[in-house]
Amino acid sequence: MAVYALTGFSLVSLLSFGYLSWDWMKPGLVADVATDPMEKSLPPAFARPPHIIFILTDDQGYHDVGYHGSDIQTPTLDRLAAEGVKLENYYIQPICTPSRSQLITGRYQIHTGLQHSIIRPRQPNCLPLDQVTLPQKLQEAGYSTHMVGKWHLGFYKKECLPTRRGFDTFLGSLTGNVDYYTYDNCDGPGVCGYDLHDGEDVAWDQSGKYSTFLYAQRVSKILASHSPKEPIFIYVAFQAVHTPLQSPKEYIYRYRSMGNVARRKYAAMVTCMDEAVKNITWALKKYGYYDNSVIVFSTDNGGQTFSGGSNWPLRGRKGTYWEGGVRGIGFVHSPLIKRKRRTSWALVHITDWYPTLVSLARGNLSNVPGLDGYDVWPAISEGKESPRTEILHNIDPLYNHAKYGSLEDGFGIWNTAVQASIRVGEWKLLTGDPGYSDWIPPQTLTNFPGSWWNLERLTDGLRKSVWLFNITADPYERYDLSEQRPDVVRTLLTRLVHYNRTAIPVRYPAENPRAHPDFNGGAWGPWASEDDGEEWEGIREPLKSRNKKKKCKICKLRSFFRKLNTRLMSNRI
Repeated sequence: MAVYALTGFSLVSLLSFGYLSWDWMKPGLVADVATDPMEKSLPPAFARPPHIIFILTDDQGYHDVGYHGSDIQTPTLDRLAAEGVKLENYYIQPICTPSRSQLITGRYQIHTGLQHSIIRPRQPNCLPLDQVTLPQKLQEAGYSTHMVGKWHLGFYKKECLPTRRGFDTFLGSLTGNVDYYTYDNCDGPGVCGYDLHDGEDVAWDQSGKYSTFLYAQRVSKILASHSPKEPIFIYVAFQAVHTPLQSPKEYIYRYRSMGNVARRKYAAMVTCMDEAVKNITWALKKYGYYDNSVIVFSTDNGGQTFSGGSNWPLRGRKGTYWEGGVRGIGFVHSPLIKRKRRTSWALVHITDWYPTLVSLARGNLSNVPGLDGYDVWPAISEGKESPRTEILHNIDPLYNHAKYGSLEDGFGIWNTAVQASIRVGEWKLLTGDPGYSDWIPPQTLTNFPGSWWNLERLTDGLRKSVWLFNITADPYERYDLSEQRPDVVRTLLTRLVHYNRTAIPVRYPAENPRAHPDFNGGAWGPWASEDDGEEWEGIREPLKSRNKKKKCKICKLRSFFRKLNTRLMSNRI
C-alpha cells in the first residue's frame, strides 16, 4: 500500500517539476545565441586527423545541467550540446577510479582488476602497467598529448604517473580529493599532504589559485604554444564539482536565493566550471583549432545528493548501480559531425571513447585486442545504430554481500548476494546490494523534507537481492519485473556468468605507511622504487574493506572541519 501511494506522489512530483518527457532542453538557453562566423565555412571533414578535447567533470549529477531542466546556469554546456549531439543513453561508472580507468583503457573494470572501490592514496596500486592507454595510442598516431586535472589512477611509483602513461605534459592532482585553493589532501588524521603536480614535479608555486580556473588557463597556454597544423589531444579532468564545496564568492552570490547551503555552493561550482569550458572553447577558436576539432563532454559518475548534487528524476546517487549512479551527462560538439543539433538515443558507454577516438585519429587498434568498447562515431555523427547492445556495469566480489542473496535465487548459476549489474538491450539486472536507492528531488530548500522517500526505499528493498527493469519503458526504475519475467532474469544472469569467467583477480592491496607525505617532503607522490615489483593482492576479505570505509568517513569529517576552519580564517568562504 505504501509503495503504491508513494509512487503516485512521485509521479505528481515529476509533473510538478516539469518532467513530461526526456527532452529537457530549455530553448531559452540557446535560442538567442548568435551563430559563430567560424561555423559558416568549414574545411572538408577529416582532411587532417582532428584535434580532440575530452572534458570530464567530477560528481556532476544527471540533473545538474541546464538542458536537463536544472535551476543551475550552464549556458556554455547548453549551447555546445544543442549545436552538437546530446547523448541521452550514455553510461559511465558509479565512482571515480572505475570511470577513469575504463576511459583510458577501453576495458571493463573486471579486465583491469579495478572492480572494487577506488585507488586510495596509500595503496601500492595503479592502472595496470601492461595496459596500452588511450593517450599512448594517440601518440602512436602522431598526436601531442596533454592532461590537465585529476588523475586518480594511482601513483605509488613513477611508472604509474600520467607522464609515463602516454601524456607529454600533466598539470593536476594525483589523488581523488584536494582543496580547490591549497591543494591539500588528508587521507586520515595527520596523514595530509600537498597534491598539485606539473609534470613529475610538485607545483608548490601554484597554491592559492582556484583549480577550475587554473586548469582552463593551462589548456589555453597549451593551445597557444602548439601549432593547429599538428593534431593534439587534451584530456581535461576537472576537479569540479567534487567536494569540498568551494567556489569564488561572486559565483555563490548568483545563487543567494537558494536556501540549501550545499546546493548553493554546488551550483556556484557548476557555473564556474561552465565558464571554464567557455574559455577553453574560445581558445580553440582564437588559436585556429576549432574547425578541425572534436569536443567530448562527460561526467564521471552520478551526483552526490547529500553534497548538493541531483540526479532527479533518476533513482540512486553516486556509488550506486541505479540509473542515478551510472547514467551520465554526455555530448559531442564538433564541426565535423554530419548530423548536428539532435539528441541521440544510441547506447554508449565510457569504454567506447577509446576505440572511437583512436579511429578518429586514424590510429591502429589491431594490436590492442580484447577491448570492451566500440567505435560509436557513425552512431554519433551520422545517426546510425550503435554497435553496442549491452553493458556490464560491474561485478564486485568484495562488496558486502547482500543478506538475502543466494545461489538458489540465482537459478543455481549465480550467487545473487554478489553485487553486480548488467544491461542487455532494454533490460537491466541488478544483484546483491546495488546501493542507496532513493529518488531525491533537487534540494533547493533550507530544510528539505527527508523522510517521505524512506518508506519506498525500505519497502522496495526488503529481503531482495535481484531486480529487473525495462529501462526503455521505465527509465526511473520504479517497476521491478524480476518476478514477472524470470526468463529474462535467467538470461541476464547467464551473461553475468559469462563475463565473470573473463574477470581477473581484484587489485586492492593494503595501505603502505611508506606513502605518508611526510616521507616525500610534505607532498603526495611516488614512494616505491622503480625496482619494486607491481605490488598487489588478490581478492581480500570483504569485512576488512568495510571497516576501512567506516574509518575513512570519520577521517573525512575531521578533515572537513579542519579545512572549514582554515577557509574561514583566510576569508575565502
